[in-house]
Amino acid sequence: MILWILLFLFSLIGYSQNETAKDSVSTQLNEVVISQNKKAFSYQNGNVKLDVANSIYNVIPNTLDVLSKMPSVQISADKESISIIGKGNPLIYIDNQKVGMNDLNALAVADIKTIEIIQNPSAKYEAEGRAVILITRKFSKKDGFQTSVSEVASFKKEYNNYLGFNSSFKKKKIEWKTNFNYNQLQPWEGHSINYEIVDAAIQSNYDVVANTKRTQFIFGGGMFYKMNDDDYVSFNVSGKLQNGPFDIITSTYNKKENVENYVLTFGDNTSKKNFVNSFLNYSKKIKAIDTQVFTGFQYSNFDQEEWSQMKNNFNNTQFELAQNRNQLFNVTVFSGRIDVKKKFKNEMKFEFGGLYSDANSKSDFDFFDFESSTNTANHYDFKEQNISGYSQFSGKIKKIDFSAGLRVENTHVNGKFSTDETPLIQKNYTNLFPKAQLSFAIDSSKNISFNYARSIARPNYSSLSQGSTYINPYFLYARNINLDPTITNEVSTAFQYHDKSIKVTYYTISNAVEGSFSYDSQQNSMTFKDVNYDKETGFNIEITAPFTYKIWTSTNSLIFVKNKIVDDAAVFRTVKPYLYLSSNQEFRLPKRYAFVLNFWGSTKQKEGVFERSAMFITDASVSKTFFKNWNCTLSYNDIFKNTIFKEQFTVNGVRSNSRYRVDSNEFSIAIKYSFGKVSSAEFKGKNIDENENRIR
Repeated sequence: MILWILLFLFSLIGYSQNETAKDSVSTQLNEVVISQNKKAFSYQNGNVKLDVANSIYNVIPNTLDVLSKMPSVQISADKESISIIGKGNPLIYIDNQKVGMNDLNALAVADIKTIEIIQNPSAKYEAEGRAVILITRKFSKKDGFQTSVSEVASFKKEYNNYLGFNSSFKKKKIEWKTNFNYNQLQPWEGHSINYEIVDAAIQSNYDVVANTKRTQFIFGGGMFYKMNDDDYVSFNVSGKLQNGPFDIITSTYNKKENVENYVLTFGDNTSKKNFVNSFLNYSKKIKAIDTQVFTGFQYSNFDQEEWSQMKNNFNNTQFELAQNRNQLFNVTVFSGRIDVKKKFKNEMKFEFGGLYSDANSKSDFDFFDFESSTNTANHYDFKEQNISGYSQFSGKIKKIDFSAGLRVENTHVNGKFSTDETPLIQKNYTNLFPKAQLSFAIDSSKNISFNYARSIARPNYSSLSQGSTYINPYFLYARNINLDPTITNEVSTAFQYHDKSIKVTYYTISNAVEGSFSYDSQQNSMTFKDVNYDKETGFNIEITAPFTYKIWTSTNSLIFVKNKIVDDAAVFRTVKPYLYLSSNQEFRLPKRYAFVLNFWGSTKQKEGVFERSAMFITDASVSKTFFKNWNCTLSYNDIFKNTIFKEQFTVNGVRSNSRYRVDSNEFSIAIKYSFGKVSSAEFKGKNIDENENRIR
């Protein structure tokens, strides 16, 4: 009913606009536009590409919202991370140049030509990722300027507002870009756990909610100077500044043997997070040997400060101070790289390069316990140096496309508390990451491909700090300074017939990262943190079946998943396959309307140690373009309020049943106005640091 009302309101606006246009056309015909219905999604060798520029998605004002419409892509509720079903967190590239989440926030949808999900990235991409999101921007050589202003009013449990400004200017060989976003956000989240420790005769449960008032500034700017058709130099700086208070309220029941307590905990918290990223690039073509050389430097800094005061009310008496907590975390990363690409006349290509990165983080933890009148202060330093090199050879022989490469990485890690004489963590290891891809064209409509890849996933720098969150007198969430990287070996094959495909994947993961409990009997407290599990194996079958009928375009992806996670400290339950479905339905309506219905979901997941609940999420949106420079979009996300994650597992003698609630039921109104004229987007800026996504 709501959607029909929205369509009706749009029709009224569209009718008034058409009346004005009719008078103009009767006096002068300025322009004739010939358009055609083109498929928004295309598929090749298991990869999916979205044509943003020539689809209804070019009216969406936010790049992350565009990404969320792609099959298997999931955006976190706080819009701080992206994951792909069966692949985890992907690498993100803009014009073959690695970027992070902050750069996505700074990218205007109007500048995007296509977005592609590469399921089997080659060795030229970092070993960090099992998948790559590649964003290609529009290119032209016209001088001029263009500015767009967008406003998004979002209604969830509380009101959220997003205001954006994006501008570009190009004159001959120089191009400037700048953007600024001011957001007032009020996210909400809830979480509850029932747990039991049989050996300690403990039964407990809690329900916690967090309410945040967040002010956020996102900015970016840069210069691109094109010396000739092949050579350029560029400089870019971007950042995100956010701060605001957030209250945490927890209701707890705890029973140990015959002693029962009901506790209400109130946490008064203030948080500040600032991120700044800058890079300088230079690209030069050596024409004598037809070789492209790229070199660049990058500097990134993330600074976080959190202050908390915790109070407890036991058994409906009165609130008493429990702890004051002050936590600081800062990480600085400097990196430099060089890439060389040589093309041969017979469609062969040889690439090689190297990277050096140096990361230094400092973690300060200071808290005062009112019950014992004691103060605890720790200072932890973490350093990581990474040196890597790669080479790759690719080409085509008759009907066979091939690519083979090897990446070598040496990593040195040192972690030390200021009070210790010797380092707590000291590692020095070298890893090899081979990758190979073979594709064979059976005929013009059928293709089969084979892939092998070995990759690594390193913990975020903040995950390797000593930070923690106080939930109640019995429960803490903590980081883990002892986390090790995760190594994945993966083989896959895919068969494609026209735009339909089926893909089969098998993978093994060592040191998989999952949550775990540990109980301290002396302190009578529980700690939950990420740890390395022994092993994870999986088998996926993915079927992609898009089709188009008149005004209707349907994009569908069905994934059959069998995943097993095992660990000596955890109770093994059972393993059963589950299904994941992603479906996108587009309807191109008269008078420049567009209606989109998205839904995705999965059946119950039984993965050995973990059992997770089924989910089904539905989103819908209606868009209308007025003239050429006004766009309006109405969206209704998580229509049935089903974003609830449930999980059961037993580890270290703790049996738990968890429930996570996310505030994703949203009605939003987005308006974007653009003026000026430029189609340049020749701007290039290459992020050097391969670990930028870890800086959080």
